[in-house]
Amino acid sequence: MRQTNLFTKTRREAPKDEEAKNAQLLIRAGFVHKEMAGVYAYLPLGLRVLENIKNIVREEMNTVGGQELIMTALQRKELWEVTDRWDDQKVDVWFKSELKNGTEVGFGWSHEEPITDMMKQFLQSYRDLPAYVYQFQTKMRNELRAKSGIMRGREFVMKDMYSYNTDEATHTAFYNGVIEAYKNVFARVGLGDLTYLTFASGGAFTQFSHEFQTISDVGEDIIYVHKEKGIAINKEVLTDEVMAQLGVVREELEEMKSIEVGNIFNFGGMKSEELGLKYKSESGEEIPVHLGSYGIGITRLMGTIVELFADDKGMVWPESVAPYKVHLVSLVPNDGPSVAFADALYDELSSADVSVLYDDRDLRAGEKLADSDLIGIPVRIIVGKDTLTSGLVEVVDRKTGEVKKLARTDLIAQLAGS
Repeated sequence: MRQTNLFTKTRREAPKDEEAKNAQLLIRAGFVHKEMAGVYAYLPLGLRVLENIKNIVREEMNTVGGQELIMTALQRKELWEVTDRWDDQKVDVWFKSELKNGTEVGFGWSHEEPITDMMKQFLQSYRDLPAYVYQFQTKMRNELRAKSGIMRGREFVMKDMYSYNTDEATHTAFYNGVIEAYKNVFARVGLGDLTYLTFASGGAFTQFSHEFQTISDVGEDIIYVHKEKGIAINKEVLTDEVMAQLGVVREELEEMKSIEVGNIFNFGGMKSEELGLKYKSESGEEIPVHLGSYGIGITRLMGTIVELFADDKGMVWPESVAPYKVHLVSLVPNDGPSVAFADALYDELSSADVSVLYDDRDLRAGEKLADSDLIGIPVRIIVGKDTLTSGLVEVVDRKTGEVKKLARTDLIAQLAGS
């Protein structure tokens, strides 16, 4: 992509109505557009990051046997009344509306009810189980406060998966497989060393649910981390009984702030019982299907990456999620002989399947380099005034600042092979 063809532009100043670093940088760099508090549009660069994160999550969900679908955003009032989760006193994040015929509807903030109700058409016998389905869905939640940029929005993208098993044993085996898949996701997006499997409240359904909490000073949660065991306990369930059950003592735990980037939950047979999802066993007995729920906030994950890796110059994207692998920056006049070198290098990189953002704009060198730092693509290649005479380009690692000089052929081979 040539930057002259990119309709978005960078901004020098952070928006005054944004407190969160992630939103300030994403807006300044032209990755997102703020429609209103907690509601953001994802522009071409931001969308590429979002899709890269989704593809990593998709690969891991497919690995554990998930089948992708997409449910509706509009929700039926009567379905949620069955589980007593339509009442605003019970669930206070609903956005609700009314059809022209007077029918009340809600905008999906979660999908356990509709997806489980739908499954009654397909899961009727033990032969139909297990089944694992997931989606990437835009959720709507009427949050009281939306001051954390894209990490806590009123409209956001979430991956939610639902597992349907015959019993606790098969559910547990799958549940543990998802834990490993989630660990893979967070490792692949660069957060593995900072993210802990965290024991949290299981509500009315089970003793514990599990969260994936990423250590961050801007986090809203408090967790107690046992680094040696690689686990954490949410403050809400930190008791002597829980610590004894997990084999830890208070002195071994370190209190930290964190961002919840994922969660997994065991509903047992209770939710299926409420909604009438039962299967016939081999003996003909009708048994409630065992349900699990597994979420990852895709947009929250993107915001967390910005918060944790940005420096004083701008964003620093891990290569796995970056909008492009390479930022090719031409610092030569657009009417000079060196521009042909930059154009040819862009074509060669593209032909080698190296994703490239090419800054071919007619701007001062300082502006281009500042924009490159702000956008945060992992590798910057600079074509300067001495490139033609030396035959070398400058290669800068955005994360470390390391600078190398490489010949064009060596550069292509190195990038194409990595």
